[in-house]
Amino acid sequence: MKERALIADLLAPIATHPAARGLTDDAAVLVPPLGRDIVLTHDMLAEGVHFLGDEPPEDIAHKLVAVNLSDLAAMGARPLGVLLGLGLSARQDDAWLAAFTAGLGEACTCWSAPLLGGDTIAGLDRLVLALTAIGQVAPGAALSRSGARAGDDLWVTGNIGDAMLGLAVARGGHADAAPEVRAALFARYRRPEPRLAFGAALAGIASACMDVSDGLLIDAQRLAEASGIAITVDLARLPVSRAAEAIAAAPIVLATGGDDYELLFAAPRGNSHAVADAARRTRTRVTRIGTISTGAGLTVRDASGADVTPGRLGWEH
Repeated sequence: MKERALIADLLAPIATHPAARGLTDDAAVLVPPLGRDIVLTHDMLAEGVHFLGDEPPEDIAHKLVAVNLSDLAAMGARPLGVLLGLGLSARQDDAWLAAFTAGLGEACTCWSAPLLGGDTIAGLDRLVLALTAIGQVAPGAALSRSGARAGDDLWVTGNIGDAMLGLAVARGGHADAAPEVRAALFARYRRPEPRLAFGAALAGIASACMDVSDGLLIDAQRLAEASGIAITVDLARLPVSRAAEAIAAAPIVLATGGDDYELLFAAPRGNSHAVADAARRTRTRVTRIGTISTGAGLTVRDASGADVTPGRLGWEH
């Protein structure tokens, strides 16, 4: 499919926001909400690195949008729109493009993140995708990684490790697991859900926040470094799904897996009721998994209190 047809037939019909101008101009013109701070993020997904080449195009589109919006959620921001970068190889035919754009439109509609524009190229050796997500937040209210203080508690949303197990399922692993277990883990890998509502609800509650993309432990270490404090993770408190329990994966392994796209955040101990209330209002599971103190670095302790900090904390590019 030629670029002109791709834009006119597949992308323009889902780019209905006025700022997109029907994808007929060189750039979008977005009027930001009055008095709000603008939050920008940009993530890329590459075939063979972030997804497998034979995954359904609808799922790839979903994941592309979700991982970028997860960054907005970590800042407490709400989406305003997205810009797409589509780098195609010879393997993406017209049917693939139609399925991908259908999935893209579905994800953008689901999370109120309209497609505003972007660019396409072809002739690459493998598929490379990029998305710029634009969000908005109240002035001065954007969360950061650097605000955690000694005495805060460390929390995480959802369950940890499912996506890593789901990738193993996608590669043919855990073949002896029950079909419903494999399906649940598979879905968590292919279709992460950004915690947008909960991230926005953390304004005035959390002292620091980030999303878990490369593994809980390595991202906890990054939060500790950014805030200049020490973090201790209680491995016995790690939130684990029933599907992961059925696989009987070791918690320390789950804590080093990537692609969870949950929110890891610090909050003063006195805000625990406010955290629980935000979780209830947004129907989000939250678990207090550790403490923050003076010092530096990350320590992981098991149920007996022994230091079980692994040498490899997570995925590093």
